[in-house]
Amino acid sequence: MAILSVHPQLLLSMPGGGEWLWIVIAVIVLFGGKKLPELAKGIGKGMRDFNEAKSGIKNEIETGIQKEPQRKTEA
Repeated sequence: MAILSVHPQLLLSMPGGGEWLWIVIAVIVLFGGKKLPELAKGIGKGMRDFNEAKSGIKNEIETGIQKEPQRKTEA
């Protein structure tokens, strides 16, 4: 019954210092020291690709917004 009285917000908090240490140890044990640079490289490439796509979409939207008032003034 005590578990039911815990607020859901408390279950979704960010990990603290001790939890981060356990997470890092688990990652090292699971992937090994030699695979970590490859894993980090893959994560970095994925983040870079995501940011490039996000910037491209933002530029397309801004270009579309700037072209819209020109169409109204021409008519």
